[in-house]
Amino acid sequence: MNRTTLSLIGAVTALAAVTGVAALTGGSSEDADPAAKAATRLPVQRSTLLCPAPSSSDVSSTTYTAYTPERDGVEAKDGTAGLLPAESHSDDVSDPGAGDGGSKDDSGDNGGKGAKDGGKGGRTSQGGDKPVLPLKEPGKPVTTDEDSSGAPALIGTADGRFAPGWTVQQTTTIDAGSGRGVLGTACTAPDTDFWFPGVSTDRDRQDFVHLTNPDDVAAEADLKIYGPSGRLNASTDESITIPPRSTVPVLLSTLTDQRSAGVTLRVTARTGRVGAAVQAVDQKAGSDWLPASAAPSTSVVIPGVPKDATSARLVVFAPGSDDADLKVRLAGPNNSITPAGHESLHVKSGMTAAIDLGDVTKGEPGSLLLTPEGGEGPAAPVVAALQVTRGKGGDQETAFIPATGAIERSATAADNRSKGSTLSLVAPGATTKVRVTASAGADGGSPVSKTYEVKGGTTQALEPPHPSSGKGPYAVTVERLSGGPVHASRMLELPQGGVPMFTIQPLPDDRGTVAVPEAGQDLSVLNDD
Repeated sequence: MNRTTLSLIGAVTALAAVTGVAALTGGSSEDADPAAKAATRLPVQRSTLLCPAPSSSDVSSTTYTAYTPERDGVEAKDGTAGLLPAESHSDDVSDPGAGDGGSKDDSGDNGGKGAKDGGKGGRTSQGGDKPVLPLKEPGKPVTTDEDSSGAPALIGTADGRFAPGWTVQQTTTIDAGSGRGVLGTACTAPDTDFWFPGVSTDRDRQDFVHLTNPDDVAAEADLKIYGPSGRLNASTDESITIPPRSTVPVLLSTLTDQRSAGVTLRVTARTGRVGAAVQAVDQKAGSDWLPASAAPSTSVVIPGVPKDATSARLVVFAPGSDDADLKVRLAGPNNSITPAGHESLHVKSGMTAAIDLGDVTKGEPGSLLLTPEGGEGPAAPVVAALQVTRGKGGDQETAFIPATGAIERSATAADNRSKGSTLSLVAPGATTKVRVTASAGADGGSPVSKTYEVKGGTTQALEPPHPSSGKGPYAVTVERLSGGPVHASRMLELPQGGVPMFTIQPLPDDRGTVAVPEAGQDLSVLNDD
């Protein structure tokens, strides 16, 4: 008789090494049960990130910045981090960055949905098998520029000492055309379910969802769109096949004949896993990436509304079986107030509600807090996002802020510049204390850290610290030290020709560690010879 002993901690650690443990981190430590609180937290062994194809515009340029923060308790052992180009399976889809004002009629024979049947694609200017943005050591960012049109989507992994908190930022500037603006996004981990409140099928907008499959087998994703009266009628098959290690762009207006300016997109992976990001192009107000909302929750936080926002449009969707009644508050620098005329919002089950808040911040930075209004029955979960516009007339520029989860331990925004970065921190409940660290620059320097206290119910908008004697793009890491939950976003301003071009990225927790419970007993498997 042979005895094979497998401890529970060994099993969980092995799973962490294979999956990157993004799904194992769960909620905040405050909500954990006693057994989970007693668990040991270990750094993840492997991380996967997906960057969407930035633009095919001839007047675009893209900066990529990759970074892994130094962490206490992470052994300086071997590891790698880098990205490779994905195969492109678009089929003459009119690109929003090209500035040609494409429409459904010129989107290709398959209605702008890409090569659903796995048509031939190819690597573009970053092609080959040489990794993009390989890291040499934690704590030092690397950056590269891509000036040619048609830059590919990127698929990357980090393991060993580079995996915990690995972050890649993609920032594209388009100088002219309908896609004019700054389009920024943090490359995201693959998943199976995404919510995008705030997308549009209206004629003044071109919204593409970019679906990227990081794995060696095909993935299949379902796309469903919900408007003010419920799910929009589908004009074509809503199921999209994404070939292995490939990307497919889908023009949302080709999925339905109904036109609506404030709708919600749900992306669900039927098989496999995907990365999903929406590129939104407004014919009058520029363009940007719309990140996915945090998972449905009864209370949500939308952090970092700029002080000079000229308009703000809130879009909320209730995915459950119950209607949602929400209080709307603005957490400013000193306290939380109720926006005049927008004290509450009723969202019907399975429907999208949108309200125009105008210049809600009135010259002071803030964050939106949505909480249950109370009443009989349980509170209903929602997803939400805010479209923010700065500037007026022909000099407008737009960006999107989704509902963003709290930072449990740490979060990072890469690609900060010597000028133009604003970090917004909001404490929706109790007062919290955080440490903000600027990394070394891509061209040298030393990190600098500062500690901030954010009063409960307020937003603190600040210029993050700069690296000491450093040059080039740098990363900013926010670590929660004590107190209540904290939510964060980063705005990057790159004004050009009188246009206040900008982009805003949410900072969700980086899930750089995983809770590994201690084995309650020795689990043994008995095998007879």
